[in-house]
Amino acid sequence: MGTEAYGRRGNISTDLSSFVGRAGELAAIEEALRTERLVTLTGVGGVGKTRTALEAAARVSDGFPDGVWVVRLSQLRDGTLLPHLICREMRLQDQTTRPMVEVLADRLAGARCLLVLDGCEHLLEPCAMMITVLLGVAPGVRIVATSRQPVGVRGESRIALEPLPVGREAVRLFADRAAAVSPAFALTDETLPTVVEVCARLEGIPLAVELAAALVADLPVAELTARIQDRFGLEAGRRRAGQAPPHHEALWTTIGWSHELCTPRERLLWARLSVFAGSFTLEAAQRVCAGGPLPADDVRATLGALVDKSLVKARDGRYTLLDTIAEFGAHWLRDLGEERASRLAHRDHYRDEARRAFGRWFGPEQADLARGFARDFADLRVALETCFTEPGDAALELLGGLWFFWYCCGHQREGRHYFERALAHDTAPGYHRMRAAWAYGLVVLAQGDIDATNHAIGICTAAARGEDRPPHGVSARAAAYLAGTGWSIRGDADLAMTLVAPFDALPEPGGPHEAEGMAEATALMVQACVSYIHIVRGDYPAAIGLAEWIRGEGARRREFKYRSWGDYIWALAALGTGDLRTAVDHARQALEANRQLGDYWGMALVLDSLALALAGLGEFEQAATVLGTGEQAWRATFGTAQFGSPELAAARRTCETQIRTAIGDPSYKKAFLHGLETPLTPTPTTI
Repeated sequence: MGTEAYGRRGNISTDLSSFVGRAGELAAIEEALRTERLVTLTGVGGVGKTRTALEAAARVSDGFPDGVWVVRLSQLRDGTLLPHLICREMRLQDQTTRPMVEVLADRLAGARCLLVLDGCEHLLEPCAMMITVLLGVAPGVRIVATSRQPVGVRGESRIALEPLPVGREAVRLFADRAAAVSPAFALTDETLPTVVEVCARLEGIPLAVELAAALVADLPVAELTARIQDRFGLEAGRRRAGQAPPHHEALWTTIGWSHELCTPRERLLWARLSVFAGSFTLEAAQRVCAGGPLPADDVRATLGALVDKSLVKARDGRYTLLDTIAEFGAHWLRDLGEERASRLAHRDHYRDEARRAFGRWFGPEQADLARGFARDFADLRVALETCFTEPGDAALELLGGLWFFWYCCGHQREGRHYFERALAHDTAPGYHRMRAAWAYGLVVLAQGDIDATNHAIGICTAAARGEDRPPHGVSARAAAYLAGTGWSIRGDADLAMTLVAPFDALPEPGGPHEAEGMAEATALMVQACVSYIHIVRGDYPAAIGLAEWIRGEGARRREFKYRSWGDYIWALAALGTGDLRTAVDHARQALEANRQLGDYWGMALVLDSLALALAGLGEFEQAATVLGTGEQAWRATFGTAQFGSPELAAARRTCETQIRTAIGDPSYKKAFLHGLETPLTPTPTTI
């Protein structure tokens, strides 16, 4: 598997904090990776497993031409989604119905890469199973795992991380971090004894040392020793009373010390922030965490204070908590009796975000919505898990509101997983169930699963029977779109047109109810379906006329997806009429629009049409390269090409034969392979 198939050099960040000490451990990890397939770093919370693993991975990265890939497992609660998470972090797209473990194994079978599985302790069994599979099928893959306990896989090489030596490395770490928060700080004959004593009291636990160093911004160094001694006594009492979890005493004491130095509002915000699984925005923190003694207007300043104390990390306008800090916050949240309320507030925030996004997809915010929800994916998962613990249709509402995220943005696999759980969780008829069934139908139709599509159509049809305006109600239109698109893909244009013709009109604008947004979305998509039916029928003038309207509507709305469909249909119609330059121009515009959204299905469709046009113009090697890139997109989405459409499959075979005849098999294979290894999207930003 070529590196370019999923982006060069992996996703490890180049913006890591300075690293202190661990020379012996780093050498041991590097030596182990020369001969061992799995190296597990174990140790107590806060001992520096993650940071050491990242440093080691960065130092050996040149030995892995297919990249170093970091997978942070703390964002995952459901172990069955582990292979999905790994694929997502590695930018491995696959929306087929094959088991994701099988997909991952196939993709990595020939790769030479390093996986860093960070934080395995809460998913030991799924991690052990996944690692066993990968080690069995991918001889070029090495794995570094971090965990509070061994993963338990045969052949596991274990390296236990101990606290930093107090006399050298712990003091250096303290000095480095203290200078970062207080530039006036320096190790002197006066401050050194206190720093040594503090580091010794904290037993060299790196996170404990860093948290203590952060307090230098607010406390004179001379006060640190007395403060920490008082805190140790308090924590010992809490532990004897059974009020504190059995963590390493020095770390938990230091976190408790930091907690004690926080204001009541800072403590409350810290506890409530623990419900976030990934990074979050200030707006999200305000919506989830405000309430009672913490007004929304005070969240910004309070969050800033937690950042200043090194309890919350801030980067690029987003915030995160270290796992151990979040764990302490979650413990405090339970003590406050607010755990359920905070989880529901977290769920409601992302459900509200889905509500707002639903009506904004066909508009200028489209690309921002796709990127924003991709960044929030870890918390979408947590919000959905919360939905499944409560009665009601919240999961259906959240999933249906984000139909575009699952369908258009490369997340069909996980979308299907959650749709099926949600449809089984709440079976009461209603608008949210119908809308979720429609969105589920889009996903499974894209996967070529006709049985599942028919199930979705059945739910929409049943909902249509209760509508006030049959046969033009939104549920009936949703069912007709799914059925008509399915038959058009399979080549029965007449039946497809019969199904969608009663709905070939845009709804009247306006209406306060959320269903009006659904009416608009389904109506626009019916127009897209009709435009493709014209292509299948060979009615190219009608196709161009509708494509021009679709493209213009997308441009008017300043969005990408609908406009790209108009360009794609126009390219197909131009191919049909022999206007090859026009076909190339529209195909390239459609490709760029789909690239903006990371829509592999859209890119796959467009690349085939572009190859056909280039071949028709005699640009055979370029056409072969484009076919290779298109093959990559088809494999990423469906595992096979053209998702069963006989017309598209026949056109692609004709194109391939034409190119082979013109330039010969060796030249064709070389150009095709180049396209197969060309990135579909620009190299993503590292984590």
